[in-house]
Amino acid sequence: MNVLSREKQIEVIAALCEGVGIRTAARLTGVNRGTVGSLAYRVGMGCMELHDRMMVGVRTERLELDEAWSFVAKKQKNVKKHEIAVKGDQYIFIGMAGTQKTIVSWGVGKRNTESTMDFLHDLRSRVIGQPEISTDGFHPYRMAIRDAFGDGASHGVIVKTYSVTNLARDAVTRYSPAQVVAVSREVVTGDPEQYVSTSYVERQNLSLRMGSRRFTRLTNGFSKKLDNHVAAVALYVAHYNLCRVHEALRTTPAKAIGIADRAWSIAQLVDAALAVAPALPTETPPDRRRKFTVIHGGKS
Repeated sequence: MNVLSREKQIEVIAALCEGVGIRTAARLTGVNRGTVGSLAYRVGMGCMELHDRMMVGVRTERLELDEAWSFVAKKQKNVKKHEIAVKGDQYIFIGMAGTQKTIVSWGVGKRNTESTMDFLHDLRSRVIGQPEISTDGFHPYRMAIRDAFGDGASHGVIVKTYSVTNLARDAVTRYSPAQVVAVSREVVTGDPEQYVSTSYVERQNLSLRMGSRRFTRLTNGFSKKLDNHVAAVALYVAHYNLCRVHEALRTTPAKAIGIADRAWSIAQLVDAALAVAPALPTETPPDRRRKFTVIHGGKS
């Protein structure tokens, strides 16, 4: 990667942002597969830092929260006790501004109370005021939102009943979600004036799977290491917010929410990410591994 030209770096990252895998990007660009992986990791770490620096002081009226299933190295049923933290199921938590379609906060972790609490506190640190919050029926959201946003938070829950009895297990083997047979809405705290819905953030889950090869269902292109998994999410979020013109907005989500004054090119994203990216370690430090285990889309 040290001798890879800027033009080739941009070409590689552009390919990855279009949803191809490491091997395909290597074939398309004529770059060594290991070099593609190293560049993707470093740019991803830089994108995480960019998100931290730019996505602050956000004003929005509505937030939609959701989590998307993925896995690292092996399916959960094959994970051994000492591998639980860094292998098996890993959920991508996404907090989206409902009007501007911007990913304000994201995280990677287990679908549990600890990861949810970290995600909500990161989201709270980026948002000004008390936006209305819509979530699904995942119970830890209730406590985490109250803890992060206070008792005055306006929180509504939309609960969808599916045609399968074990949705978590079923998600591992399905190409698409099961059929929704019933929908109910509940106000948990506050008095949400707008519609309680998670439609935009649920649509974002499809964009994530289309925009990064490793999140495609039933694929052999899955992440083999948690660090690379996190870097891939960081790259996707930065490209989605800063570079990709949203069809409904006619501009980028970052510009719509006011943290950018123009749409970025892939070249600008690569230059900015590499400028703030940490040096590429030969081995992931234990503290970083722990941080990724709990969450990460930004602040630890």
